Amino acid sequence: MLVGREEVGDGCERRGDVLRRESARWVRSHVPSVRPRGGRLMLAAIDLGLIYALMALGVYITFRVLNFADLTVDGSFVTGAAVTATGILGGLSPLLATVLGFIAGGAAGVFTGLLNTMGGVNPLLAGILTQIALYSINLRIMGRANLSLLRAPTLLSAMRDAHWFATWRSILVFAVVAIVAGVIVTWFLTTNVGLGIQAAGDNPAMARAQGVHTSGMVILGLAISNGLVAVAGSLLAQYQGFADNSMGIGTIVMGLASVILGQAIIGARPVWRAVLAVIAGSVLYRFVIQLALSLNIGLQATDMKVISAVLVIAALLIPRLPAFQQMARRRHERELAQQVLAADMAAAKLAGGVVPGADLTERGVT
Repeated sequence: MLVGREEVGDGCERRGDVLRRESARWVRSHVPSVRPRGGRLMLAAIDLGLIYALMALGVYITFRVLNFADLTVDGSFVTGAAVTATGILGGLSPLLATVLGFIAGGAAGVFTGLLNTMGGVNPLLAGILTQIALYSINLRIMGRANLSLLRAPTLLSAMRDAHWFATWRSILVFAVVAIVAGVIVTWFLTTNVGLGIQAAGDNPAMARAQGVHTSGMVILGLAISNGLVAVAGSLLAQYQGFADNSMGIGTIVMGLASVILGQAIIGARPVWRAVLAVIAGSVLYRFVIQLALSLNIGLQATDMKVISAVLVIAALLIPRLPAFQQMARRRHERELAQQVLAADMAAAKLAGGVVPGADLTERGVT
């Protein structure tokens, strides 16, 4: 019995429709956050801000603590995602693959540090050279331009299956991750090694005179910084369901914007406040960008770089306004008064006396 061409065509079309419906149903059930609607766009922006906060912490270590203009970030961010995605698809546990991503990012930072300290290469150029090399290395690691993780088990699979993405539950989870990372960074910078890294960034000559191995501190700082950046890339790849070789473009701008924006609002001293400012700045940065894109003012996704530039310029110029300078001056005076008070109390304890309460009023400490 012969079958007409029209019947065959109708059958293929029906089967195609079934496959498309099944694919759409799978995406809706497993990836509910691919295209969130309404208020979930803002919640998704907060999710991303908390993930990028790890990257911003890494940028803070290099640019603020080490005073090192490191552009490796755009490459090491992708390296973390590439190593993690390749490891997961190769059968490794997601946790181990994420740890390997951290190590790979740290290795990129070590290479940049060696170029600068041992090779005498300018910090900016050293970062650019490593970033360029990582573009090809990341392609080698993945074997192609991108890898899909939608059907692979990841650290965030349980959250995706429970439809937690772009909800207050996911925000709570990522906030805990960002806060734990911030606490670890704050603790590390107050250890002897962390103080050595700060000394190497503030005054290398004085640090060397005090016996600090400044070259080693620079290399270690760059390794930790790019390791954090790589972990951020790893988590982002697991969050969005794929790793792409171009996902790191503009990462350094986002990191700098987060650091500058947060510290312009919250402050940069002491260390715990600076770290808190970086995390808050990352969330605020993503939130403001999403808010600008959501407003009906003609902005498109392609305008994100312009919005980023405007945010950074605003964060740099607003603190120069007289009102903000006065606020910063008062905050600095309070911090100095608290430091002097702490020193007086320590001296009084050593002398067996007490610091009179009137001294608090005289110093204006409340």
